[in-house]
This record gives sequence, structure tokens and C-alpha cells, in this order.
Amino acid sequence: MEKLKQRWGVTSNFQLFVIFVVFAITGSCAAKLAAPLAALIGLDKETLHPLIYWPVRILLIFPIYQVLLIFFGWLFGQFQFFWNFEKKMLRWFGIKIK
Repeated sequence: MEKLKQRWGVTSNFQLFVIFVVFAITGSCAAKLAAPLAALIGLDKETLHPLIYWPVRILLIFPIYQVLLIFFGWLFGQFQFFWNFEKKMLRWFGIKIK
């Protein structure tokens, strides 16, 4: 845990705990919200082949996750950490944000 705290610039175990909670809530909510969004745009697991449905659904989850990560990070008082994390993640995908 100390190595992770040092890598992320986290100073306390409580802050690390909060960050883990935010990641957990964000992932769960993004996955849950992807189903109604998929239905809204006409993607149905029953009518589409799984090799089409699941990659498209995962692609839907990605932007939802990005927005929710910042929102829950802000809500739990860790906005700066998650904003920096978000910028780093998007740079990894080739998207640059100042």
C-alpha cells in the first residue's frame, strides 16, 4: 500500500480508502447505466450477436465512466486526484487535456 500511496501522491490511508471507494462506485454505476443507455439507442442483447453487443456496450461504458469518475471524485472530496488521474488516462488513449 505504501508504494501505491507514494505513486499516487496520497498522504493517508483514509484518502487511499476514499479513492478505492470512488473507483468501486464509479465502475458499478457506469456498468449499470450502460444498460439503459444501450436500450435507448436500440442495442438489445436479444437481437444482436454478442460479438457486436458487448464491445459496443463497453464502448458506451467508457465515456460514462470518465464523467462519473470526476463527479464521484468531487463528491467525495478528491476532485484534484481524479482530475489528474483522468487527464493521465485520457493521454494514454491519445487525448490531451490541459
